[in-house]
Amino acid sequence: MKSAYIFPGQGSQFKGMGLDLYQSSDSAKTLFDQANSILGFEITKIMFEGSDEELKQTNVTQPAIFIHSVILAKISPDFTPNMVAGHSLGEFSALVAAGALSFEDGLKLVAKRADAMQKACEIRPSTMAAILGLADNIIEEVCAGITDEIVVPANYNCPGQVVISGTFEGVEKACELLKAAGAKRALILPVGGAFHSPLMEPAREELASAIHAAEFEAPICAIYQNVNAMPATEVNVIKENLISQLTAPVRWTQTIEQMVNDGAETFIECGPGKVLQGLVKKIASGVEIKSI
Repeated sequence: MKSAYIFPGQGSQFKGMGLDLYQSSDSAKTLFDQANSILGFEITKIMFEGSDEELKQTNVTQPAIFIHSVILAKISPDFTPNMVAGHSLGEFSALVAAGALSFEDGLKLVAKRADAMQKACEIRPSTMAAILGLADNIIEEVCAGITDEIVVPANYNCPGQVVISGTFEGVEKACELLKAAGAKRALILPVGGAFHSPLMEPAREELASAIHAAEFEAPICAIYQNVNAMPATEVNVIKENLISQLTAPVRWTQTIEQMVNDGAETFIECGPGKVLQGLVKKIASGVEIKSI
């Protein structure tokens, strides 16, 4: 049986995340302490004791989820993936877990990514919205038809659940048109900006130089990347796809379908929460789904 390990993205954080690992594993404690040193502040204090509001800050959320996910993989004696994938931020966790990046370099890139995304959000106010119960092609057509504002499909999460991203005006206009086209719901999300859209171009440029400077190795198995839902093992391909990820949609539905086509029979979520397990259930039937 082929095992696919999948790593969650932003939104799966929770109060007290990682405290059980810190208290029960010396290896985990070492990595948590190392993370504090790399980041230059006590992220563990916020993870273990912070409020929901503190955990929602992008410069905390992204490193926190990355740290939790990677430590789970590193201390698991059964971590033997045949393939890996991560949702948005989770792609960095997947790369570190699969040996393509060191924990230190991965965490530095995630911190840089969070900072760059925050700055891009401040340049131009923007948002995202979840569109439920409508075919992908209709969402794509409606977004493409809005030419006076920026709005694009950003996350293909599962059949009937796509997130769109863009300027406030573009997203609001798209939501009205999509509801008229038959969407069950069009819900503006409480996020800081238009992730996975052209509005993230300043962040993509900033992150590109950091990714090019980081030391990558070939992973121990293929990583299925967000931008094209295809497996990659070659370092230069992985880097370019990782850079493109900030302004391109997360093709999660297509990623899971491709992993199943390539023989994945068990999907193991590695990180906080169970969001990805729920999505996999809606995408693939007949596969085993669990978490570490």
